[in-house]
Amino acid sequence: MHVKQSADSGSGGASPVLAWSAWQYVQFEDERTRPVRDLLAALPAIDARSVIDIGCGPGNSTELLAARFAGAAVSAIDSSADMIAAARRRLPQLQFDLLDIERWTYAGTAIEAAGATPGAATGGAVIGDAATRSAARYDVILANAVLHWVPDHARLFPALAAKLAPGGALAVQMPDNLDEPAHRLMREIAADGPWAAKLAGAAAVRPSLPTAERYHEILSGAGRRADLWRTTYYHALSRGAEAVVEWFMGSGLRPFIAPLSEGERAEFLERYRSAVARAYQPTPDGGVLLPFPRLFLIAVR
Repeated sequence: MHVKQSADSGSGGASPVLAWSAWQYVQFEDERTRPVRDLLAALPAIDARSVIDIGCGPGNSTELLAARFAGAAVSAIDSSADMIAAARRRLPQLQFDLLDIERWTYAGTAIEAAGATPGAATGGAVIGDAATRSAARYDVILANAVLHWVPDHARLFPALAAKLAPGGALAVQMPDNLDEPAHRLMREIAADGPWAAKLAGAAAVRPSLPTAERYHEILSGAGRRADLWRTTYYHALSRGAEAVVEWFMGSGLRPFIAPLSEGERAEFLERYRSAVARAYQPTPDGGVLLPFPRLFLIAVR
C-alpha cells in the first residue's frame, strides 16, 4: 500500500499525513480481495520461480499470489510499517520488506548509473538486500490496488516491465473510480469549507488514470503484449452511508482528512456521511450498493 504520505498522525492537532491502517483496510477484506483473485485467475500459465507483490498491504494479495505459484520464491514490499507488520503476522514464512515502490522500481537504474553494486553506498544511502531483489528478474510482478497512488505511469510501467524475466507477466489492478459520487463528494466538500486552503492539493495526491488506450501504447512501446479490461463491482454494504465512509477511510479519504485537526476531521466526515446518504439510494434492508470500477492490466514480456 504505497503512498509517500505515510506517518503517524498526532492526537489533538493538524497532521499533514495519516498512517495507513491495516485494521481499517481489512474491514472489507472479502470485497477488496475479490479483484486480485480475478486478476491472478486471468494470468497465463507461467512456470514461475520468483514472484513479488509490490504494495502488498496486509498480505491478502500476497497470500493469493503464493497459492497461485506454490513452487515459486515469494517476496513482497510496502511503504507502510503497519501493513508490513500485519503481513508478517499473517504469512511469517514469506519475505516482506518495508520499501517505497518508486525506490524499488528505479533502484536498479540508480545503481547502474552510479556504477555501484547492490549493497554499496550510493548517493549517501546504503542499498541493501531489497535493492538487490529490485535488480533481479521476476516471473510475476503483482501490483494490486496500489499504482494509482504512484506518479508518472509513462515512466513507471516500462520500468516495472523491464524487471520481468522472459515470459514473465506484470499484473496490475487499479481503482478507476474518481468520477463516482463517493470521490466527487470528497472533492466538493474539500473545496467548500473552512479547510479549503488546507485541502487545496488533496485531490492531486491521486491523479486520474490514463486511458486504456494510453496504457496499451505505453506497454506496446516497451515491447510488451498487453491485455486490459475494466470491471465494475457492486459491493452490497450492510450499514449504508456509514459503511461507505468506513470503506474510504481505509483508502480514498486519507489525503482529505490527513491535514485536518481532530475537530475539522469530525466535521468533514459528518458532512461527507450526509452527502453520501443522499447520493446512494438505500437498499430495502437499509444497506447500500456501492459501484466500484477497476482497471485491470496484464503485460507479458
